[in-house]
Amino acid sequence: MKTLGRRLYQARSAAGLSLRALAQCVGLSHMAIKKYEDGSLYPSSDILLKLSQALGVRAEYFLRPITAELSEIKFRKREGLSKKAEKAIQSEIRDQIERRMELENLYPLPTSSPFILPENLSQKIRDLNEVENVVNKMRDAWQLGLAPISDLIDLLEKHGIRIFIIQYDEYNFDGLSTFINDEPVIVISSHWPGDRQRFTLAHELGHFIFQGRLLGLDEEKVCNRFAGAFLFPQQAVFDEVGKHRHSIEWQELVLLKSEYKLSLGAICYRLRDLGIIKESYFKQLYTFLKSKGWDKEEPGPQIPSE
Repeated sequence: MKTLGRRLYQARSAAGLSLRALAQCVGLSHMAIKKYEDGSLYPSSDILLKLSQALGVRAEYFLRPITAELSEIKFRKREGLSKKAEKAIQSEIRDQIERRMELENLYPLPTSSPFILPENLSQKIRDLNEVENVVNKMRDAWQLGLAPISDLIDLLEKHGIRIFIIQYDEYNFDGLSTFINDEPVIVISSHWPGDRQRFTLAHELGHFIFQGRLLGLDEEKVCNRFAGAFLFPQQAVFDEVGKHRHSIEWQELVLLKSEYKLSLGAICYRLRDLGIIKESYFKQLYTFLKSKGWDKEEPGPQIPSE
């Protein structure tokens, strides 16, 4: 597929239009659109203008060289996404990345360092509890200590991971991780509050860290454990809550949320994972949160979007 054909396909996918729907917008047959995308037919200048207007892009977009190639994409909350939605998201990501790369090429010096995993993170992972050690090594390498991470996007960008925010509310889209021209990229949705965005960012970071290193473990579960631990490290949890609790008030959870910018639910999972509360009490606590409707909208001020 030639450049114009690929560009047309990407723009149509991003707009969520079928061949027939786009053809109706510009007064052509769907076979004509297909031939344009296949590269067997080239549109005239007036048709190119109609296509750009229908798809909401500038005409020069179709002639711009392809500079961003996406590697394997790992969607979070993928079960809610249709193939059509995935294609639309990928096309939007590709366009945003190409625009950003063009801007970065204007800078005389690199805007960030390359993403490099610390050398001491090469071992295989056999148990979920080993994730805590990985987090400690990661935070040490990045000189984070135990303090809450105030700006996660800034931290990840500083270490060579490009972050993009797009809006796809209707597709139940949380985020994804991929490589663009062998460089790591994380994409999150603008729809969610900051605590959910931060968890997604940390979860996707986990995919880069644990890729090819898990022995018999579910990667999504490992990345969820990593996300909670990275944002609220083990020793910080023990310092804040203690090592054993028979109960915890929801007001205390709200205070922890405001400090570490994690959802109440994520904090409850964290306490259970570290053995601070028992499984039976965790279920009781989570049932209480759901009964209050706090699994959908939590009490107190919302964490601002990243």
